[in-house]
Amino acid sequence: MNVFVTGGAGYIGSVCVEELINAGHAVTVFDNLTEGHRSAVDPRAKLVEGCLSDAALVNRSVKAAKAEAVLHFAANALVGESMTNPSKYFRNNVASGLNLLDAAVENGVKKFVFSSTCATYGPPDRVPMTEDLPQRPINPYGESKLMFEKMLIWFQQLHKLEFVAFRYFNAAGASGKFGEHHRIETHLIPNVLKVALGQSTQCEIYGTDYATPDGTCIRDYIHIRDLAQAHILGLASGKQGFFNLGNGDGYSVRQVIETCEKITGKKISSVEKPRRPGDPPKLVAAAHKAVNELGWKPQFPKLEDIVSTAWEWHKKNPNGYND
Repeated sequence: MNVFVTGGAGYIGSVCVEELINAGHAVTVFDNLTEGHRSAVDPRAKLVEGCLSDAALVNRSVKAAKAEAVLHFAANALVGESMTNPSKYFRNNVASGLNLLDAAVENGVKKFVFSSTCATYGPPDRVPMTEDLPQRPINPYGESKLMFEKMLIWFQQLHKLEFVAFRYFNAAGASGKFGEHHRIETHLIPNVLKVALGQSTQCEIYGTDYATPDGTCIRDYIHIRDLAQAHILGLASGKQGFFNLGNGDGYSVRQVIETCEKITGKKISSVEKPRRPGDPPKLVAAAHKAVNELGWKPQFPKLEDIVSTAWEWHKKNPNGYND
C-alpha cells in the first residue's frame, strides 16, 4: 500500500515509518522538520519537506505519492505551551490539518489513521479509561485533538473517508534505529535517563501528595513499536473508530525512576516540586477495544523492556540525532 505519513521525522512517526516499510508498504514522509529530524527518516522512505499550512503543496504531495492511506502524526504537542500560545495549536493541529483532510478526499484516499491523545478526555471519571468516557479536555492541546476527531467523523459521514483514531497514553522506548529526541523534552523517561547519562544532575518529581501508593502520579506507558503495530493494523479495510492504546498497567513516577536505576545501574537523583496544574493522579488505558477489534497485542508490556530499549538507544545516541 502507498502510505503518506505526516510527521514521519518525529519520534512516533519515525518508528511507524520503519515498521510500515518492514511490513512491505511504500512510504512518503511529509514533515517540516521543525520538531522532527531528517536523520530520523528511514532512508527507504521518500521525504517531502513542507508544512501542512501549504494547502497546494499538501495536495500535490498526496497526489504524487499516489496515496491510498494517510497516517497523520504532525502536530504541536506541548501541553504547557498550548496554555500560553493556544493560537499555534488551533492553527496547526486543526486548521492546517484540514488541508490534509481536503487533500485526502481530493485524491481518493481510502483510509485515514490519526494520532490522537488521551488528553481529549481530561481528568477521567474512572480508570482504567475506556473510549466511551466523556471528553472534557482541560488545555488547548487536548481541545485541538478533539476538534480534529470531530472533523474526522464528519468527513467519514459526508465523504466516506474511513478513519481510525488512536488515543495514546505515554509513548516510550525505542526501536533499534530510532528513538526519542525532542528539542524540548517533557517526557519522564528520557529526562530520567539524562541523569544516568550524566547530562543532568537530577530529574524532577512534580507532586508527592497524590492519592496513590507512593504519592506520585501514575501513568500508563506503551512501547513505541507496539504503537506502530497498532497503526499498521488500523490500515485494514473496514476497521474504523476510536481506540485507546496503552498497556492497562500504571507506574508511578518513583517506580519509573527506580526502574531506570535498575536498568542503567546508576543512582538517579531527584528533586521534589509542587504539583503541576491539571495533572490527574492516575491515567491508565483500557485497550480491550483495540485488542478485540484490531487484533492488537502489545509485545513489550513491561516497563523494564520499555526502559531497556530507550536506554540502549540513548547510550548509542547520547546527543540524539545529529542533523
